[in-house]
Amino acid sequence: MTTVAFLNNQYLPLDEAKISPMDRGFLFGDGIYEVIPSFDKRIVGFDAHMQRMKNSLLALEIDNPLSRDEWKSLIQTLVEKNIEELGASVGVYLHVSRGMQLTRSHGYNDDFTPTIFGFAFAIPPSQSHRPDEVQGLSVSLAKDLRWQRCHIKSTSLLGNILHFQEAKRDGKHESILFNHNNEITEATTCNVFIVEQGIVRTPPLDNQLLPGITRKLVIESLVNENIQVEEVAISTQRLLSADEVWLTSSSKEIAPVINVDGSVMGDGLPGEMWRRALLAYNEHKFT
Repeated sequence: MTTVAFLNNQYLPLDEAKISPMDRGFLFGDGIYEVIPSFDKRIVGFDAHMQRMKNSLLALEIDNPLSRDEWKSLIQTLVEKNIEELGASVGVYLHVSRGMQLTRSHGYNDDFTPTIFGFAFAIPPSQSHRPDEVQGLSVSLAKDLRWQRCHIKSTSLLGNILHFQEAKRDGKHESILFNHNNEITEATTCNVFIVEQGIVRTPPLDNQLLPGITRKLVIESLVNENIQVEEVAISTQRLLSADEVWLTSSSKEIAPVINVDGSVMGDGLPGEMWRRALLAYNEHKFT
């Protein structure tokens, strides 16, 4: 049995989904994507994901092909059609490219019909129900060699892939990136948080950071619990001397980091603030 996908107004088996090789998404990476988690058919951060999709499409001058309600129906349908095979924790990947043209040209006109693709995949169960089983991540540090418009959730992810693969070859789960000022930007697939003396800090958003939806929900949930959160520049040295380090993403939720480039974080175990943050996030993520 194969999972059910969506391609240009049609639901079909994932292994039967085909696009033209002349699609600009294939030729140029000319498109955007979103990854939206769900647990027991409940979508996490839908409105925030839709706003980020709208912003990314505007930045690329691609017309949003569906309304808010149409996107929600698409996501819910993909979850429902695949939940029996994938289980209760389902992620939905949405991909919009500018569309197909019969000549390869860097320039584009305004008359494209966007390609819409979506599929469902299994994600790990929420950590909120099993915090004592979480082991923590080991990550590397690397200079950020990607392009300078990372705030767009572009499908052009080669820079991220190369960084991630280098960390993987070294036996690490992820790579935390820093810029020319030795300030943390983000990880290859995640946003970064640190804890210093009970205060949670994360780099401020700019063109080098993707505005992560989980990042946003984590900040909101911590503020709701009267936990101090600051968006400030974080140097590599500050990261290495922090009490706790976390990575956040749609599939990881809040993942504790216990080792950065061979340096043990705290006592080498997921910290107490991480547990508080995970509990607060779990209370807030469906609101």
